[in-house]
This record gives sequence, C-alpha cells and structure tokens, in this order.
Amino acid sequence: MSAAPYKVWQCRTCGYLYDEEQGDPNEGLAPGTRWADLPATWICPLCGTPKSDFDMIEL
Repeated sequence: MSAAPYKVWQCRTCGYLYDEEQGDPNEGLAPGTRWADLPATWICPLCGTPKSDFDMIEL
C-alpha cells in the first residue's frame, strides 16, 4: 500500500469530486482506489467528462 496521501480530483465541467480515500462505491470504485488506477477510459459519472479533464485539488 502506498504511503502517499490520498488526493481529490475535480471535474472541470460539473464539479464532481473523486476522493481517492472514499472511492465511489456507487460506481464500483472501492475506498482507497487511486486516481492512477482508474482506467484512461473512465468518465465522470455525473456528466461524462473524460478523466483527462479533471484537476487535482487541495481541500
């Protein structure tokens, strides 16, 4: 398990937040799923924006 702190990624289009620590169980992403482990084809579950159009944010 990586010791790096969990990060949060935000959709540029709709503001959906993907928190690595919490994952997104509704989308089949277990808590602790890292952004890098999401497939390149992953899209925002709310608006369909591609993964490449997310930004890491500091909370």
